[in-house]
Amino acid sequence: MSNLKLAVIYYSSGGTNYQLAQWASEGAREAGADTKILKVPELAPPSIIEKNPDWKAHVDATAHIPEVSLHDVEWADAIIFSVPARFGNMPSQMKQFLDTTGGLWFQGKTANKVVSAMSSAQNPHGGQEATILSLYTSMYHWGAIVAAPGYSDPSVFAAGGNPYGTSVTVNKDGNMVEDVKEAVKFQARRTIEVAKWVKQGING
Repeated sequence: MSNLKLAVIYYSSGGTNYQLAQWASEGAREAGADTKILKVPELAPPSIIEKNPDWKAHVDATAHIPEVSLHDVEWADAIIFSVPARFGNMPSQMKQFLDTTGGLWFQGKTANKVVSAMSSAQNPHGGQEATILSLYTSMYHWGAIVAAPGYSDPSVFAAGGNPYGTSVTVNKDGNMVEDVKEAVKFQARRTIEVAKWVKQGING
């Protein structure tokens, strides 16, 4: 069987979810997958971004990262999403992109994609779980298969114990509080493992 194809699709204004995406890609490559790291388009006007030095610096630093397209969704066997919490929901940038996938959904091209999600917020109860679950709601409409980490590896507990997907707290200095690297990599490997089962079952 050819290598599994993973798209890691993220939104980040300060760099946290970009870092999570990089770790997820690393974990998936270790599991033998072909990966792409892709950002969703920014909706905030440049005038707002310019007023926030950290936001502007991150936008400049990731200018080389390609924006996700519908072709990338169709290409991928599996997708990992990484987003910050916005009032307990995914940010509008990610929602806007998901809203463009109706054509693929209508053609049945989102069915049986294996998906997983990660999130961040500025305090331990800042809506990380609700944000992941809000994204999974869209995935159920896709007909996708959610590969949550559950409590299936010690790294999940070490990272704070979120069974829905790795989540992290970011302090006022923009640094991650929990050590989540291994949990992210485990989540990526698990996503690839489930995608292999699905692909083998469909092709078998």
